Amino acid sequence: MGIGVSIALIAIGLIMAFAMNDLSVLGMDMNVVGFILAACGVLGLIITLVIFAPRRRVPGDHYTQQAPPAPPQPGQYPPSTY
Repeated sequence: MGIGVSIALIAIGLIMAFAMNDLSVLGMDMNVVGFILAACGVLGLIITLVIFAPRRRVPGDHYTQQAPPAPPQPGQYPPSTY
Protein backbone atom coordinates (compact mmCIF):
# COMPACT_ATOMS: atom_id res chain seq x y z
CA MET A 1 0.00 0.00 0.00
CA GLY A 2 1.50 3.30 -1.03
CA ILE A 3 1.24 6.75 0.45
CA GLY A 4 -1.51 7.77 -1.97
CA VAL A 5 -3.70 4.77 -1.18
CA SER A 6 -3.21 5.33 2.54
CA ILE A 7 -4.25 8.97 2.29
CA ALA A 8 -7.27 7.98 0.18
CA LEU A 9 -8.35 5.41 2.79
CA ILE A 10 -7.99 7.98 5.55
CA ALA A 11 -10.04 10.55 3.60
CA ILE A 12 -12.80 8.08 2.61
CA GLY A 13 -12.93 6.65 6.12
CA LEU A 14 -13.22 10.04 7.80
CA ILE A 15 -15.90 11.14 5.33
CA MET A 16 -17.85 8.00 6.07
CA ALA A 17 -17.36 8.42 9.81
CA PHE A 18 -18.32 12.08 10.14
CA ALA A 19 -20.53 12.92 7.14
CA MET A 20 -22.84 9.89 7.10
CA ASN A 21 -24.98 10.17 10.19
CA ASP A 22 -27.22 7.31 11.31
CA LEU A 23 -26.65 5.22 8.21
CA SER A 24 -26.76 1.45 8.50
CA VAL A 25 -26.41 -1.01 5.62
CA LEU A 26 -27.26 -4.65 6.28
CA GLY A 27 -26.80 -4.14 9.99
CA MET A 28 -23.37 -2.51 9.68
CA ASP A 29 -22.92 0.98 11.07
CA MET A 30 -21.18 3.06 8.40
CA ASN A 31 -19.58 5.28 11.06
CA VAL A 32 -17.72 2.28 12.46
CA VAL A 33 -16.74 1.16 8.95
CA GLY A 34 -15.40 4.68 8.31
CA PHE A 35 -13.28 4.65 11.45
CA ILE A 36 -11.93 1.19 10.52
CA LEU A 37 -10.98 2.44 7.04
CA ALA A 38 -9.29 5.51 8.52
CA ALA A 39 -7.36 3.35 11.00
CA CYS A 40 -6.24 1.04 8.16
CA GLY A 41 -5.09 4.07 6.19
CA VAL A 42 -3.07 5.42 9.13
CA LEU A 43 -1.52 2.01 9.74
CA GLY A 44 -0.69 1.64 6.04
CA LEU A 45 0.87 5.11 5.98
CA ILE A 46 3.05 4.35 8.99
CA ILE A 47 4.16 0.99 7.59
CA THR A 48 4.91 2.55 4.19
CA LEU A 49 7.02 5.30 5.73
CA VAL A 50 8.90 2.90 8.02
CA ILE A 51 9.68 0.41 5.25
CA PHE A 52 10.42 2.73 2.34
CA ALA A 53 11.89 5.81 4.04
CA PRO A 54 15.33 4.23 4.63
CA ARG A 55 15.57 3.35 0.92
CA ARG A 56 15.16 6.92 -0.24
CA ARG A 57 18.37 8.75 -1.01
CA VAL A 58 19.12 12.37 -0.39
CA PRO A 59 20.63 14.49 -3.18
CA GLY A 60 24.38 14.10 -3.20
CA ASP A 61 24.26 10.68 -1.58
CA HIS A 62 25.78 8.67 -4.40
CA TYR A 63 28.37 5.99 -4.81
CA THR A 64 31.64 6.95 -6.40
CA GLN A 65 33.71 4.13 -7.76
CA GLN A 66 37.42 4.45 -7.15
CA ALA A 67 40.02 3.06 -9.51
CA PRO A 68 41.76 -0.10 -8.29
CA PRO A 69 45.38 0.27 -7.15
CA ALA A 70 48.00 0.00 -9.86
CA PRO A 71 49.78 -3.36 -10.14
CA PRO A 72 53.43 -3.45 -8.97
CA GLN A 73 56.09 -2.77 -11.57
CA PRO A 74 58.34 -5.64 -12.62
CA GLY A 75 61.06 -6.10 -10.02
CA GLN A 76 59.07 -4.26 -7.33
CA TYR A 77 57.14 -6.37 -4.91
CA PRO A 78 55.07 -5.33 -1.94
CA PRO A 79 56.89 -5.52 1.42
CA SER A 80 56.89 -8.91 3.03
CA THR A 81 54.51 -9.52 5.91
CA TYR A 82 56.51 -12.42 7.43
